Amino acid sequence: MALSRRLLPLFLRGGAPAVRALSTAVAPAAAAASEEEESITVKGVRISGRPLYMDMQATTPVDPRVLDAMLPFYLSRYGNPHSRTHLYGWESDAAVEAARARVASLVGADPREIFFTSGATECNNIAVKGVMRFYRDRRRHVITTQTEHKCVLDSCRYLQQEGFEVTYLPVRSDGLVDLAQLEDAIRPDTGLVSVMAVNNEIGVVQPLEEIGRICKEKGVPFHTDAAQALGKIPIDVNKMGIGLMSLSGHKIYGPKGVGALYLRRRPRIRVEPQMSGGGQERGIRSGTVPTPLVVGFGAACEIAAQEMDYDHRRVSALQQRLLDGIRAQVDEVVINGSMEHRYPGNLNLSFAYVEGETLLMGLKEVAVSSGSACTSASLEPSYVLRALGVEEDMAHTSIRFGIGRFTTEEEVDRAIELTVHQVKKLRDMSPLYEMAKAGIDLKSIEWSQH
Repeated sequence: MALSRRLLPLFLRGGAPAVRALSTAVAPAAAAASEEEESITVKGVRISGRPLYMDMQATTPVDPRVLDAMLPFYLSRYGNPHSRTHLYGWESDAAVEAARARVASLVGADPREIFFTSGATECNNIAVKGVMRFYRDRRRHVITTQTEHKCVLDSCRYLQQEGFEVTYLPVRSDGLVDLAQLEDAIRPDTGLVSVMAVNNEIGVVQPLEEIGRICKEKGVPFHTDAAQALGKIPIDVNKMGIGLMSLSGHKIYGPKGVGALYLRRRPRIRVEPQMSGGGQERGIRSGTVPTPLVVGFGAACEIAAQEMDYDHRRVSALQQRLLDGIRAQVDEVVINGSMEHRYPGNLNLSFAYVEGETLLMGLKEVAVSSGSACTSASLEPSYVLRALGVEEDMAHTSIRFGIGRFTTEEEVDRAIELTVHQVKKLRDMSPLYEMAKAGIDLKSIEWSQH
């Protein structure tokens, strides 16, 4: 039996409420024992129970309805979908093709244009490297943006090592690509334009239809990484002129480890496979298709198609509640990226005079992400925020709140309470904040070097 949607957050936080003690005499001891059991110590940090989950851009919980669809293919219908001689293979193959049709339906594609992979990273590698290598004799130039996902940027750098040229377009201060700059950058030997649909860090939605129109007029394939867009904003590959598209299962309440590449049939776009093997997925992606994961991905797409409008309205209301609640109690809060062209489940905020990693450490009860990228040797600000022109000190202070299908109003209110408390606490210890409130222009100060 499927878990109801309203019960899932309870299970995600660690289970049902504790059973009431039989005697009031043992209540304090029982409460202390219960608190000890519920506390968690990870990497030397002790927290009282599982934190609120507000990192939906990193991954989403599996929808219970998706899990229900997957379980039979783990327990009883476990055949290899490529086995052609018996029932187990036939029923798995039928399930894979049904899932393929569900994924295709969500984006307005033909099921024959959907190729299952391990995830969006693999799709991006196949799309960027595969197209350029197939057309290497005539096409030697790629266009992308400075705010793409790292796997797209790294694939482009890899192509540069092979002698291809890459143009990394800047973005405006709101995170959107300048369409005139994009059009001017296209050359006769341009083989691919790759622009992310919804940015994973700041939630900005790019003008896909306009980009697709420009690419179609210039005769250049248009690839978009839609991992953060699938099931959250309407996508029509034909209306938007998309030639290749990367999709992921675990961003839409499906399982991890599965994704799909959309590859247009007419006019046909060809890619060079990046992996050798048994020729599965019509030679584009060899390897046994994982039936349970693919079935889960298909179920997630079917649910998203049915509930996208409802989810969007609900997530929008929660985003506004979160933003209003923080801004009502804290000043100097900056929204990173366009608010007009934005997926509402992604709210990236910078808090002036507060270091983002320090704030994260204080928010042990809320699972969120920082815009800063930590390395063992240094702490560098987010390259996405720097591409927007955000100053380094503000880029260091960013926190990304991710709201999703199962986020509750109570969780948002608790996140507001904890965030406001930590920001005020850190600012009380900040001499820079005190100086700014006193009217001192911090940029005019000449700091001595030691």
